Amino acid sequence: MNIGIYIYDNAEVLDFAGPFEVFSTAERLAAIGWNVFLVSENSEIVRARGNFCIRPHYSYENHPKIDVLIVVGGIHTAEVEKPNVIQWIAEVSKDTIKTASVCTGAFLLAEAGLLDGLTVTTHWDDITDLRSAYPGLTVKENQRFISQGKFTTSGGISAGIDMSLHLVAELSSLDLARKTARQMEYRWQE
Repeated sequence: MNIGIYIYDNAEVLDFAGPFEVFSTAERLAAIGWNVFLVSENSEIVRARGNFCIRPHYSYENHPKIDVLIVVGGIHTAEVEKPNVIQWIAEVSKDTIKTASVCTGAFLLAEAGLLDGLTVTTHWDDITDLRSAYPGLTVKENQRFISQGKFTTSGGISAGIDMSLHLVAELSSLDLARKTARQMEYRWQE
């Protein structure tokens, strides 16, 4: 299974590093054939929050088929206004088993029309903006994550770790999710 995490300039570091750690640790513990990688608009170095520089594994032009797509948050306002990015997210999501967002990544999924009519969440500081920008969504506060069918959204930053462990449980088993959390010495909020 290919797990692609979409990153961009000013992405929140733990939004992508947390899920990457969860899925790669689960793979290491269970040897279940998960290929975890970072994808960006192009192959250039991405400057995440705090000037954390990272080179993605793939651009959205050359990545392998994505079975699970995670769209991260951060300063998302420029990303939401890129039609090519929004179209890419919409196209990739047609063939995913799961599509998820961490934090303000929910804005990108909403802009792609993927969350219409669903109950979602985001970082507590962006709840009002998400409700205002996308009135077709039911936006809930005080939720670590919300999963509805193939779509899952999470609160901010560390909530993406809880969401990713939830996805491990859905994609593999609750036992593997718990073992992954223990290996990470992380107190999972199931």
